[in-house]
Amino acid sequence: MISKAPHSRRAWLTPRTWVFLVVACLPWLAWAQEAGSERSDVARFRQRVEAILSDGSSGKGHWGALVTDAETGEVLFTLNPAQYFTPASNTKLFTTVLALATLGPDYRIRTTVEATGAIDPAGRLRGDLLLVGRGDDLSNRVFPYAKQGQRDGPLEKVLAEFAEQVARRGVKQIDGDVVADDSYLAPARFPSGWTVDDTVWSYGAAVSAITVNDNALTLEVRPGEAAGEPLRFSLEPTGSLYKVRNEAVTSAARTEAQLRLVRDPESRTFILSGTLPLDAPRRPLLVAAQEPAENAAAVFAHLLEARGVHIAGQSRARHAGDAGLSAAPAARTVLAEHVSPPLLENVRLTNKISDNLHAELMLRVAAKEKGEADTLDDALKFAEQFRQGIGLAPEDVLLKDGSGLSRDDLATPESFVRLLAYAVRQPWGAGFLGTLPVAGQDGTLEGRMKGTAAAGRIQAKTGQVDHVEALSGFATTLRGERLIFSIMGDDHAASGRDAAAIVDSLCVAMVEELGAAPQLPAKSPEQQ
Repeated sequence: MISKAPHSRRAWLTPRTWVFLVVACLPWLAWAQEAGSERSDVARFRQRVEAILSDGSSGKGHWGALVTDAETGEVLFTLNPAQYFTPASNTKLFTTVLALATLGPDYRIRTTVEATGAIDPAGRLRGDLLLVGRGDDLSNRVFPYAKQGQRDGPLEKVLAEFAEQVARRGVKQIDGDVVADDSYLAPARFPSGWTVDDTVWSYGAAVSAITVNDNALTLEVRPGEAAGEPLRFSLEPTGSLYKVRNEAVTSAARTEAQLRLVRDPESRTFILSGTLPLDAPRRPLLVAAQEPAENAAAVFAHLLEARGVHIAGQSRARHAGDAGLSAAPAARTVLAEHVSPPLLENVRLTNKISDNLHAELMLRVAAKEKGEADTLDDALKFAEQFRQGIGLAPEDVLLKDGSGLSRDDLATPESFVRLLAYAVRQPWGAGFLGTLPVAGQDGTLEGRMKGTAAAGRIQAKTGQVDHVEALSGFATTLRGERLIFSIMGDDHAASGRDAAAIVDSLCVAMVEELGAAPQLPAKSPEQQ
């Protein structure tokens, strides 16, 4: 693990000073290389980088990197550090740092269930029952973070707890509707640069102030009793608005599965087609709810009715901008509430497993609470102002979302190194460092760099979409030198696994080669 340098040793090295040093060192490094005075460890690393990036499918790609000394800011290696790359999920670094810096690591979100009318002695609620969201994810996640975002209990666990609390308050009938109110955030379900294909799957779930189970559903498919029979399936949580049209069949044992799942935009029907072999195990497909608030209201109503609460009205959603919403709200009674874990724990989950929806919500909540931003565009402007405030040039980072799923995002390796240098020197810096995946150990790096010198020595955020590979974070070399680095690749022809292997090879080279050799103590006259 990489620890923060003692403050007393580097008290003069403020974030702005470090940024100045990076910029100042770039011309010096270029001169040193031309003059042939490059450090021997850097020269060895450069040779390995050139060999790795000239081999096979990586040779046709566009690559960039910046490696600096974490304590002094000395620039050790550069490769297109100021050029644009698609950052993919490295974007989450900008978002999580923004959230910690503006909201603080202990910030929590409160979700409530509220009654708009009185409850009479017979348990009759003469009004609506509101589920009011403010950007938390109501899920069955285990906190503090457990390996790979471990879950415990049913997908609708928090909604079930809400339904239990409402029933214990004596509510037996609701005269009005069950309403999921996500008006805390302006509607912006899908940022620019997300694709239609993204929105089918859980990683591209719609963004809403009402979020239940990452706004995802689990469609589990399994073979029928014999070849030729339709596949069997289940969809959870129960009570969902979404349906499945099953056109898939069971194929003979030991054949290749050829499943396909599609959904037309704005449709509530998933179409399952293709084949699954008779001997195939159950297969969970994590699909997205495009109308998360409406779906949450339907599931909540189902859970209430299962506990004996009769609903005279319907389930529906209330969004910012809906007619009548601007009017003074009627008096409400809070019947149940749920408080999120501290923000730092959410950041840990977000960075470890690279959760897109959590990052999108963090961006919007931080901008709403600290910048009074109502729209996604306002939130993006708030984030840009924050980056400029910590010394990043506005033209170095161009973002359309908070997660990196947008293909319209652009950033430079230099911008990530500057961001990380700022973050690790904040009061919450050590906590932030602990949110990053560790090579060979956990998160999205659990299966990478195992059995190499880099295992346990790289703490970094991954990023990957088609033809894009990125990794930015911290390293400790075999010689004990602490580094901040960003490696980014665009337009390569390698598969996702092969592209990750290229970046992993660069990390191994970095850990093995970089770091000045320890100086031997001077010999005494007697030893000479």
